[in-house]
Amino acid sequence: MSTSSTSLMESLRNVRNIGISAHIDSGKTTLSERILYYSGKIHKINEVKGDGDGAVMDHMELEKERGITITSAATTVEWKGMKVNLIDTPGHVDFTVEVERSLRVLDGAVLVLCAVAGVQSQSITVDRQMKRYNVPRLAFINKMDRTGANPRNVTKALCEKLGLNAVPMQLNMGAESNFAGVIDLVLMEAVYFDGEKGDTVRREPIPAEYQEEALIARQAMLEAISIFSDEVMELLLEEQEVPIDLINRTVREGVILSKICPVYVGSAYKNKGVQTLLDAVSAYLPSPVDRHIKAKDIDNDMEEIDITPDNELPLVGMAFKLVEEPFGQLTYTRIYQGTLRKGEFYFNSRLKKKQRVSRILRVHSDKKEDIDLAAAGDIVAVMGIDCATGDTYCQEGYNYALESIFAAAPVIDLSIHAAKQQDSDKLSKALSRFMREDPTFRVHQDPETAQTIISGMGELHLEIYVERIKREYKVDCVVGMPKVAYRETPTKQTDYNYKHRKQTGGSGQYGHVVGTMVPMDIEGDGDTFIFENKVVGGRIPNEFIPSVEKGFRRALDKGPVAGFPVIGVKMVLNDGSYHDVDSSDMAFQICGFDAFRETFRKADPVLLEPIMKVEVEAPTEFQGPVTGNVSSRRGVILGTENRDSFVMIEAEVPLSEMFGYSNDLRSMTQGKGGFSMEFLKYQKVPTKMQEEIVKKVQADNAKK
Repeated sequence: MSTSSTSLMESLRNVRNIGISAHIDSGKTTLSERILYYSGKIHKINEVKGDGDGAVMDHMELEKERGITITSAATTVEWKGMKVNLIDTPGHVDFTVEVERSLRVLDGAVLVLCAVAGVQSQSITVDRQMKRYNVPRLAFINKMDRTGANPRNVTKALCEKLGLNAVPMQLNMGAESNFAGVIDLVLMEAVYFDGEKGDTVRREPIPAEYQEEALIARQAMLEAISIFSDEVMELLLEEQEVPIDLINRTVREGVILSKICPVYVGSAYKNKGVQTLLDAVSAYLPSPVDRHIKAKDIDNDMEEIDITPDNELPLVGMAFKLVEEPFGQLTYTRIYQGTLRKGEFYFNSRLKKKQRVSRILRVHSDKKEDIDLAAAGDIVAVMGIDCATGDTYCQEGYNYALESIFAAAPVIDLSIHAAKQQDSDKLSKALSRFMREDPTFRVHQDPETAQTIISGMGELHLEIYVERIKREYKVDCVVGMPKVAYRETPTKQTDYNYKHRKQTGGSGQYGHVVGTMVPMDIEGDGDTFIFENKVVGGRIPNEFIPSVEKGFRRALDKGPVAGFPVIGVKMVLNDGSYHDVDSSDMAFQICGFDAFRETFRKADPVLLEPIMKVEVEAPTEFQGPVTGNVSSRRGVILGTENRDSFVMIEAEVPLSEMFGYSNDLRSMTQGKGGFSMEFLKYQKVPTKMQEEIVKKVQADNAKK
């Protein structure tokens, strides 16, 4: 390795690419705001809600109005010689793709939890996303000033609900209105945050009343980390003092391997605990050098290649987020290897074409700064390239693909059209932009009604996009009622033997397929279809086998029960026959399509509906009405948990029953209740309801 490469590696060790993720209303954006303030990036603290300008990281008007984060915002700060690239992500499940794509390109994360509510439904989703991309994390128990704050319960829930090896690195001194500061279990000091904004970090000996508790907690922390270090284990067995640098080294190794989740406490709103969290980010979370990233070499049988954060190697980067600005498309890009230079051409491995980078920008929320190049480990915005979320960019002459970004299937549909005919072009421009930016937002044309249908992750998701169309494109939209994305599936194994024969003057069409339709178990979003070819002896020529599969796949778009997409099917092709003259690609496609539809009707098909995992938080006095209301919506109560004056109710409820729930919950709880929901699974619709849905679809079709 050259001297410059070695010095680059050293400087990269001082870089942290981190995300802040959590359940909605856990205080992520407030925490981000404090990080910007203490690192000197901003000189005035703005609050998420209130009369001020709104948080810096919530720069959209809608975000300021609603006090929620809708899009992830990126910035770079300096902390004690460390360069921290920070992304604040939304907590609401409807914007889960923002968290997904941010975590995909980050090296570490801070999982923020509310000291009262603890591990909530979206905390579980975020944890699953972190595990999907193997992102090491620290946990920060926020809102220690709130009534009912209990960090021990939250730490226990991290272990039990998320399966993390949660290790407290701090003890809280007091809680609720008496929260005074924290005890650092590594240095065994009491830490206070003085001044109106907590600017001055004061370290003192531990007060006498916390001495014993701190010693017990430190011993537990050392025992937890000794699993990763024989040296620590020996010193503990010999009852000797463990050196501080050995503790730090061991914790860091455990975090990078995702074997330890250090837990910190504080209150971002009350300006306590943020600086010590930043110290932990610097000390324990990985740098780009510590992450082992692999790419596939497309030109070489998808062989796995190690990607190294070295500026002198060929460029490999990922476009992880697209944003349309008034002056053009911004593509947020993470550089994994090599150097990205302004004005040069790079190869998009998905599109198989070169594109020129016209500008490179360093981003601070919605402010931009032009730079000439970006190095390995950087997260920057690029202009001049046209791509999709998850595309890999390489140096010319290379054709690598990084693991792409997971996008969940949408569960809710709305019809949309412009109120004025002359605005139709502006509407389609807006929709195509949002579809490019957000992989969970889909747009399609209903072939029968010619209506434009938008699909998304929930009512709020689509509501925000409709609002953005009105504000950003000045288009008044007429929106149809929300529709549930039902699915169709077979329930019994059914054989098929179908012949497609069409004779007209000249050459005809001939295709013949024999096989079995097999129902499959449906997992996750249920997008399951398998084609299995068991034809032997050339009974159907090899060139026509893909045509049969194409026909089957075309039939999945609209099931014969009520016109919904078909999932959970395995089509086995066993036999068939062909005609030397009349058989063709098109003949076998039609044959496959018709065979599928005919067989599906005989396979006792049923409708499936999306079931949501719902978590309701309400004052205890309203528990009865809230629980009763959930049950009346065909909900299954999974459990209730009392937390001081509030109750948490966990349930599984069909999506079709959840429309308008937020208004009902507010009126039932005098505006004090809140809920979150996320897609869980597909489940069979009750027979009576299936009949009603089919009748309604038929009636709607008859009107058209």
